[in-house]
Amino acid sequence: MNIFKFEFKTYLKSNIIWTISLVAVLFLFMSIFPVYSSQAEMMEKILENFPETFLKAFGMNNMSLSTVVGYYSFCFVYIGLIGGIFAMKLGLDVISKELREKTADFLLVKPKTRSSVIIPKFCAVLLHILIMNVIFFVASIVAAEIFKNGDYNLKTFMLINLSLFFIQFFLLSLGMMLSTFMTKLKSVLPLTLGVVFGFYVLQLLNQTLDDEKISYLTPFGHFDSAYITQNSSFSSPHLIFSLALSLLFLILGYIIYNKRDIPSV
Repeated sequence: MNIFKFEFKTYLKSNIIWTISLVAVLFLFMSIFPVYSSQAEMMEKILENFPETFLKAFGMNNMSLSTVVGYYSFCFVYIGLIGGIFAMKLGLDVISKELREKTADFLLVKPKTRSSVIIPKFCAVLLHILIMNVIFFVASIVAAEIFKNGDYNLKTFMLINLSLFFIQFFLLSLGMMLSTFMTKLKSVLPLTLGVVFGFYVLQLLNQTLDDEKISYLTPFGHFDSAYITQNSSFSSPHLIFSLALSLLFLILGYIIYNKRDIPSV
């Protein structure tokens, strides 16, 4: 049995649906931009009436929403949420489903090491994340070119897009680690939503309180689109921390999976 092919086919339909949804949300947001930019002065006056804490929470205090990159940076928070939910769900499901569907006993009595099971599973779901990102990259450039109101910084735009992959990689790794020791997980969706929205709330607190320590507690803080827009780069400490933590999650998940007891059917 080719585990990689099986897992890839298992999640193919789901990936298609989520990717189409992500691109649809992207075009929905970007289609509003021409109307918004044409009334930028009026919109900025309206925003001035909002409390500073509200503007900080949603990353609207230090960026110009009248430019493609500034507006895209604001909208990207919701793109990251959708992509993050998909990645976390994949990470949790690809391991836990064997126990939930009572197929782990069958799979692991085959002449295969546990490493030869978990590694192809990870590669299959990682490939789905990569495919989603490639399609989204292309779609975002097309959308920007269609709806732009002038020249924009392509480097900054692409860095914002690239942050989607890093956020998804972090949540995929975390999901796989959690699933290795949660033997009674009946449904992955409640935990997925709880974790991802929990990270989102932490990011709102981070932006409101302007506390750098909180930014390290959430992947949305590691790749803050407002920071990327203002600096045309990632925050190096946050990037290194995020990748190191993602790799740690994968290593821990690998170790736990290889050592845990698999209940018999």
